Amino acid sequence: MSSPAPKSPEQSDKNKKYDRQIRLWGEHGQTLLEGAKICLVNANALGCEILKGLVLPGIGVFTIVDGSVVSEEDLGVNFFLEPSNLGQSKASACMTLLQELNPDVNGDCVEDSVDYLLSNRPAFFNDFDVVIASNLSEDSLLKLSNYLWEANIPLIYCRSLGFFGSIRLQIKEHCIIESHPDNPQYDLRLEQPFPSLKKHFDTTLITNKVPWLLVLNKYLEQWKQENSGRIPSNYKEKTQLRETIRRAMTNDEENFEEAIKSVNTAFGGGKVTADLKSIFEDEACTNLNKQSKPFWIMAKALKEFVHNENDGMLPLPGVLPDMTADTESYINLQNIYRHQAIQDADSVYRRSQAILKELGLSAESISEKAVRLFCKEAAGVTVIRGSKIADEYERNNRFLNVIDVEVQGTLIEHYIALRAYERFLTECGNIPGDCYVESDTARLKTVAYKMLADWGVTQASLSDDMVHQICHYGGAEVHTISAFIAGIAAQEVIKIVTKQFKPVDNTFIYNGITSETISLKL
Repeated sequence: MSSPAPKSPEQSDKNKKYDRQIRLWGEHGQTLLEGAKICLVNANALGCEILKGLVLPGIGVFTIVDGSVVSEEDLGVNFFLEPSNLGQSKASACMTLLQELNPDVNGDCVEDSVDYLLSNRPAFFNDFDVVIASNLSEDSLLKLSNYLWEANIPLIYCRSLGFFGSIRLQIKEHCIIESHPDNPQYDLRLEQPFPSLKKHFDTTLITNKVPWLLVLNKYLEQWKQENSGRIPSNYKEKTQLRETIRRAMTNDEENFEEAIKSVNTAFGGGKVTADLKSIFEDEACTNLNKQSKPFWIMAKALKEFVHNENDGMLPLPGVLPDMTADTESYINLQNIYRHQAIQDADSVYRRSQAILKELGLSAESISEKAVRLFCKEAAGVTVIRGSKIADEYERNNRFLNVIDVEVQGTLIEHYIALRAYERFLTECGNIPGDCYVESDTARLKTVAYKMLADWGVTQASLSDDMVHQICHYGGAEVHTISAFIAGIAAQEVIKIVTKQFKPVDNTFIYNGITSETISLKL
C-alpha cells in the first residue's frame, strides 16, 4: 500500500505535531488513537515504558492501576519516578510524569491493586479499549484474563525479568482492513481490462512519454496472439515477453525499461486471496444478525459483488505504482482506474445498505467512506481469532504438543521458567530469590517440575542454570530489556487500536543475553 500523500502547508498544529506518524497510519488511524482509552496494571518500569510509547503518539486517555508505593528499588530502574516520590503512591507519581510528555493526553490513576478491583469493582475495566498488565502472579493473571475475555476487551500481558522478556496478546477477534503487506500486489487488470481501460489501450498511441503500463499491454496482446490467447505464467514465458519488448526499443526509453522490469509483478492482481476466501466462508459472514460487526456486513456485501457481479474478481483498488510518463498521460490513466474503483465501491456500498435494511439496522452504521476503504484494501483484509490466557494455563492445553523433551537451551525453556516464576508467586507468596537465592532455587525447581507434571510433561526439564538465574534476578527488571519489550508492546497496542497492521499472534519471547526471539501461537 502506498503511503498517504504529503500534507498541505495549511495543516493544523496537531497535524504538524503528528505528521510523521499520520503518514504511517493516516488521519483516520490517528483519530482512533486519539480516542483510545488504555489501562495499565502495575506501574513498574516495563509498564511505564509501554505507556510512554503510547502517550507520545497521542492516545486519548490512560489510567494506571497500582496499589503500591514507591521504593528504593523502583528508583533504580523506573525513569518516571524521582527520589522525592519515595513512599508516595506509585500510580500517582508515574501518572504525573507520563502526562508531562504530551499535554494532549489525559492521565488518571487508581491506587488499588488489580485483585481488589476484580473482587470489588470488576466493571471498572469495561470502559477501556485495551488493558495492559505486567509481572502478575498466576492467580491474578488468570482472574484478569477470564474477566477481560468475557468482556471482549483485548489484554496485553508483558513480563520483564532480568534479561528475559515476553509479550502475550489475548484478543477474541480482531478484524483488520489495512494490513499493510510488505510487498503489495498492484491490481492492474491487464489480464481482463475493464471497458474504459480497454478503450484507453486501443486509442492511445505508444510513445516514450506514455506510462509503461500501456507499453506492456501492447506487447502482451502481441504475445497472446502468438500463444493462443494465454497470459505468460512461468519464467520462460515471461522472459519471452521481456525480450519482445526489448526488441521493440529504438532508444533508451525509460517507459520500455520499466515495462520490462514490471513483467514479473504486473499480473495476478484482483484475485480472491486464501485469507479472503476463508472470511467469505466464515460463519460470521454467512449468518449475519443485528449484532454483526460492520466488518462482517461489508464482507458479505463484497462476497456478493465478487460472485454475482464481477466475475469472481475483487473491486478495483484504483491505486497505480509510480511510472515515468508525461503528466497528462499518467493522470489520464490514473483517472480511469480511480473512476472504475469508485464504481465498484459504489456497487458494494449499495449491497451493504441492502443488508443493513434486511437486518433492521441503521443505514448510517456503515458509511460510503468505510466501504471505499474496505474495497481498496480487500486483497489484504484478514481476521485474527486469539485464545484465552486462562485456557493456556489449563493442563492438557494444545501448547503441550510443541514442548520437546530437549527444551534446555531454547526459548521454550524461558517460557516455562517465566510460567514457573508466576506459579511461585501464587503458591509461595514471595518473589523467588528476593531474600534467599539458594533455598528459593530449590523451591522454584520443585514448583516448575510440579507444573510440568500438571501439564502431563514428564520428560522435559529446566536446567539448573536457568532456575538459578530466575532466582538470582530476584524479580528485578533491567531497564534496557524493559524498554525493548515495551517498544514492541506499545506497537502492538497501536495496531489493535488503529485496526491496522497484523499484531503478533500471539506470544513473543526475548532472551536479552543472546538477543534471540521467538513467536509462538499458544
